[in-house]
Amino acid sequence: MAKFELLLPKMGESIMEATILNWVKKEGDTIEAEDTIVEIATDKVDSEVPSPVSGVVTKILFKENDTVPIGEVIALIETSSDEAPEDAPANPADTDTETPAEESASMEKSPATVPALSFENSNRFYSPLVKNIAKQENISLQELESIPGTGLQQRVTKKDILGYLEERSASGKKNQPAPAKPAPTTSLEKEPALAATTSSGSYDIIEMDRMRKLIADHMVMSKHTSPHVTSFVEADVTNIVNWRNKIKGDFKARFNQNITFTPIFIEAIVKAILDFPMINISVQGDKILKKHAINVGMATALPSGNLIVPVIKNAEQLNLIGLTKAVNDLAERARINKLKPEEIQDGTFTLTNVGTFGNVMGTPIINQPQVAIMAAGAIRKKPAVIETEFGDLIAVRQLMFLSLSYDHRVVDGILGGSFLRRVADYLEAFDSNRTI
Repeated sequence: MAKFELLLPKMGESIMEATILNWVKKEGDTIEAEDTIVEIATDKVDSEVPSPVSGVVTKILFKENDTVPIGEVIALIETSSDEAPEDAPANPADTDTETPAEESASMEKSPATVPALSFENSNRFYSPLVKNIAKQENISLQELESIPGTGLQQRVTKKDILGYLEERSASGKKNQPAPAKPAPTTSLEKEPALAATTSSGSYDIIEMDRMRKLIADHMVMSKHTSPHVTSFVEADVTNIVNWRNKIKGDFKARFNQNITFTPIFIEAIVKAILDFPMINISVQGDKILKKHAINVGMATALPSGNLIVPVIKNAEQLNLIGLTKAVNDLAERARINKLKPEEIQDGTFTLTNVGTFGNVMGTPIINQPQVAIMAAGAIRKKPAVIETEFGDLIAVRQLMFLSLSYDHRVVDGILGGSFLRRVADYLEAFDSNRTI
């Protein structure tokens, strides 16, 4: 018999921890290799962790709702073989999660040299890895509170604290912490405790699920971070509607894919970003990060009523067929909770299609740390003035509103408005005789 240590797997470059949602297998259960043993959640996505080996679960080391660093041993499995599988070594040092796991472990093994640091008076969340680095480097709580966070909900990441240490070392200000900035109070924190009934009648109290809490915090954080401005244009997409109606049957037969309007919109967005690359940026302090790749996120509604934003990486390298396949694949797997963490990371621009719900326009909230998000409204038949060589005519056309919300810190009206107009121009210039 051999003991196999099941590690919390690496979930993406920027993910340092995960929360245990549900133990599918319990202590004493017999499992087969590839059986799901635990369901976990990160700030990005929910995932299932399969067992790399067959055996019996002898020890579960964390409870449900515990937050665990990547690379930590979460369970022990007794196997009938002395050999661990090649792709799942039992020793944490043999995995590709060496940085957080090793640093966390080495810090925890020498408590006598680590000064005490209490987080009881902080309203800010810090991961176990960040806490350990703060203790090891003798960073006071006041100093830690002053570090700007680039993670979800403005969390301080490992990159943030290491960057701060490098800057502190260079400036020689080790014992001169900056004034602490209080974390912004969200509207959710200001709400009074709910009672079961009111004088006007009774109501149901519904606890937000984990994803809804993350969405709520992310939206509030975005409004705190970016001054939002929204511009609108109306686009004539008659050529697109007629072309899609003409080719959708043949497209399905040839590529086994349903072609929707979403990949066509993304194609126009990519072209416009190539014309206006300063839309494809993010802000870090007083610096602008201009992104080389165009990674387009597409807001996708889930059966639960929540939203998730899978990302099409390097969209500028895909043609319309490639975009269609990527859109359909990501949307389908999003709805059945089969997305990988890296598939909802690193977006540089987001599209949300409010027209799906019959809305004619919307003012979306920016998906941080991006600086712009476009909403596509419903396509409707409307009378419109058409300019011809014989004069102006009134005809029935397929029209839609596009809106762009952008971060006014770095995107002014001329850039935001020009970019949105360029997207509409590409849509209106769509070739109705285009071949596939």
